[in-house]
Amino acid sequence: MFREVPFRELQQESQLGVLEYEETLNKPWDDFVWGSDNGTLFHTRQFLNYHPSGRFQDASLIITKGESWVALLPAVAREREDEKSLISHAGASMGGVVMKSPQSIKDTFRIVDALVGSAQERAFRKIVLTLPPQIYFARPNNYLDFALLGLGFHYLKREVSSMIPLHFAEEDTLLRFNGSSRRAVRKALSLGVSVRESDDFASFYAILESNLKLRHNVQPTHTLEELRILKEIFPDRLKLFAAYNGDEMIAGVVVFVCNERVALAFYISHNEEHQKYRGVNLLFYEVIRWCIRQQLKFLDFGIFTINMKPNWGLARFKESFGALGIFRDTFIKTL
Repeated sequence: MFREVPFRELQQESQLGVLEYEETLNKPWDDFVWGSDNGTLFHTRQFLNYHPSGRFQDASLIITKGESWVALLPAVAREREDEKSLISHAGASMGGVVMKSPQSIKDTFRIVDALVGSAQERAFRKIVLTLPPQIYFARPNNYLDFALLGLGFHYLKREVSSMIPLHFAEEDTLLRFNGSSRRAVRKALSLGVSVRESDDFASFYAILESNLKLRHNVQPTHTLEELRILKEIFPDRLKLFAAYNGDEMIAGVVVFVCNERVALAFYISHNEEHQKYRGVNLLFYEVIRWCIRQQLKFLDFGIFTINMKPNWGLARFKESFGALGIFRDTFIKTL
């Protein structure tokens, strides 16, 4: 059990301030994210501000020390059943505290403490934070997790995301796959399937919608128009890779290049009628090779758990490419 650190102890000698985000700070905010230790595309105002006006009530915060920014919290306010929660971030795959290149353990505690104090002053009753996995950090460390636990947060859930460390040569990619995936790649190639980058989001979206409805009876997180908008905002960071049988798209993967280290496979889908062509297997063979050429360190396959319940088939599929699990943690604190 963690002993909660007394508030007074952290305030001593602390010169931290808290500012509320406003639109005039968009550029310095994004500059901070791209130069931070653990920031991602999902923390930037460019990404967060694509959401239609009125979808979220922004409640983002900036932690300062003197004239300098030391941390950011992209966040929204949500009121349900007369309970106001600060959530980081309801409109993104991950949020949490973005830290300037690593803080000391004591300063990390002070940053979290300042955020909690600010939330209390603004009458929030809960704080919910979903942190990027450790692979997204320039210098991996658990100071932030430790500070959250030490200041009264606890795990709301610990989802498991699949990741592939890209520490091997491009020509060795196939050797990282298990036997069935290697055979599937070779079959796709023998049947003449090809992979290329595409801007045909409409064809991919039709495959995605059909696949998600058939398998899970759900709609994609983004609309087709939202994907197109995000592609315009991030032309070099949002990539659609598609597998083709002749001129027909049979599978696709939407990849977000989240920071200098990690690419995230956000949408993965295929046309069930063309499953025999093994388009998805060939897609990931080519996507992994592309990531290595971009000098990325990891490919994040996304979670294969929902509310901490594993989808065994999805886990097995991702493991067939050499992926292993890593936590994507959500913390909660009641104020």
